[in-house]
Amino acid sequence: MSVAEVLLATGRMSPRDAALTFARAGTPIFPCAVEGKRPLTRSGFHDASSDLDLVRAWWSRWPNANIGMPTGSTSGIDVVDIDVAGEESGFSAFERAATAGHLERELARVRTPSGGLHVYFPAVPSRPQRCWQAAAAHIDFRGAGGYVLIPPSMLATDRGRVAYRLFSLSAANARPVDAESLRKFIDPRPVATAAGIAASASPDSERLAKWVSRLQEGERNHGLFWAACRLAEAGFSPSDVEAALGAAASSVGLPQWEIATTIRSAFRQPTIATPTTADATWRECRAPRTQRGEAPCLP
Repeated sequence: MSVAEVLLATGRMSPRDAALTFARAGTPIFPCAVEGKRPLTRSGFHDASSDLDLVRAWWSRWPNANIGMPTGSTSGIDVVDIDVAGEESGFSAFERAATAGHLERELARVRTPSGGLHVYFPAVPSRPQRCWQAAAAHIDFRGAGGYVLIPPSMLATDRGRVAYRLFSLSAANARPVDAESLRKFIDPRPVATAAGIAASASPDSERLAKWVSRLQEGERNHGLFWAACRLAEAGFSPSDVEAALGAAASSVGLPQWEIATTIRSAFRQPTIATPTTADATWRECRAPRTQRGEAPCLP
């Protein structure tokens, strides 16, 4: 069964039965907090598996856990996320992009608890596309290095408990989305300066994003702030920092408003200093420990 077919089959199932159905179909999944987005496994979406025994063990331990699915080549699914925040949403930007031919032949649409949509497209394993966020357009892209919650997962909202649910399936042959072209259309970037080019070429952004994606509850806000300070120090603009770290911060459960506020705070610091001694190492918010008990960190 394809992911789209499983979405159709699992809409009225319990979380445990749905998880097992996805696993039987070969879709790697992992458990997330009941009515939340936080991964329950040590390494989050990196632990995703379609092994039936492991999935059965997870949902025996957490029978009502939400179901997370990694995006990109791991699952074969890329997702365009239309966000809704108060009276603002990404629907107009999405429609403009669709009219311009940037969003064609999707696999499925899933209604999210906020009233937005997750629009599924097939991923190309040989051409991984990284996650990004276009905050002004209220459109996010979930590809390599990200994940989404899938039906019948549900979240606690101000309207009560609301489930992710299948909204539509496409009858046409699905086609991958060109994430870079989509982003350029809905969120055109300013002409890069020499300093900006040097900053964007820095490998630190990828390492920091990976580190942020492994933060646990209680560490996430401070961890994002610290990482944002590092990139600000390297010459990144606020929008570039959000593009580099936003998807990773969202993947560990931080809401968009908190991500944006935390990143802005990093640019309001009078000085941004890098620890130079072991005693100055940031201690408050460390990444979760690995299976070997080592705490991954960045210099």
